[in-house]
Amino acid sequence: MFELPQLNLKDKVSDAEWQTRIDLAACYRLAYLHGWDDLIYTHISARIPGTDEFLINAFGLAFDEITASNLVKIDLQGNILDKDCPFEINPAGFTIHSAVHEVRHDAMCVLHLHTNELISVATLKNGLQPLSQYSAFALASMSYHGYEGLAVNEDEKARLQADLGTANFMLLRNHGGLTCGKTIGDAFMHMYDLTRACQVQLQVQATGQELIEVDQSIVDNIKAQANVVHTGLTGGQKSWPAMLRRIYRLDPSFAS
Repeated sequence: MFELPQLNLKDKVSDAEWQTRIDLAACYRLAYLHGWDDLIYTHISARIPGTDEFLINAFGLAFDEITASNLVKIDLQGNILDKDCPFEINPAGFTIHSAVHEVRHDAMCVLHLHTNELISVATLKNGLQPLSQYSAFALASMSYHGYEGLAVNEDEKARLQADLGTANFMLLRNHGGLTCGKTIGDAFMHMYDLTRACQVQLQVQATGQELIEVDQSIVDNIKAQANVVHTGLTGGQKSWPAMLRRIYRLDPSFAS
C-alpha cells in the first residue's frame, strides 16, 4: 500500500498561509463528510492572503487524506511553489481554478464539485429553478458555463471568466457546480446552499405535481434578508466556526 509522505509545514510558512491551509484542509474533509467528493477528481482552492498564489489538492489524494501540509501551493501559471513538493496537480483543476483566481480578486476560495445533483440540474435546459429558499440564495448570484469537454484548453479560461462575471454560483453544463466566496467558509456555505437547492428541485420535480415557484421579487431581495439573519456577517462567518469544531471533533488530523 502506498503511504503518503509525512509533511509538516507549520513552522515553514507564514501565519496567514498556515491558517489558510487549516481552513482549506477542513473544507476538503467537510466535503468528504457530506459525500461531495468524487474519488480524486474535484477541487477546492484558496488564495493565500496578500498574494497571487493559491493552494489546491495534490492529484491522487482522496479528500479524507488532505491535510494542511500536503496541500500544494501554485501560482497562476500552474507552477508548484513548494520546495521539494512530492505531489502534482490535476491540469483540469488548474484550468478552472486559475481562471477564477486570475480575475476574481474578491474570491478567496473556489469550490468545484461533480455531485449527481449538481450535474443533473446543470444538465436541465432551464437549469436551477426558484423552488426553495435554498434556490433563492443561489439564484441571487447565478451563472452558467457550457460544456467544452475536459477543462484542459487554455482558451476556455476566457469564456469561463466571462460566463462567471461577478456571480458566486455557477452551474457547469453537463459537468457540475462551482461556488466562490470571500472566505473559505463563504464558499463552503454557497456550495451547501446550491447542493440543497438542486436536491430539493429534483425531489419535487420527481413528484409530477404542480409546483409553486418563489417570486422573482423575493429572489431579488434575498441578499438583504440574509444580511438581517446574519446580523451583518456572511453566512460563512456565522457557520464556519461550527463546521471547524465539527471536523476537529471527528478527525483533527487534517490540521497537521
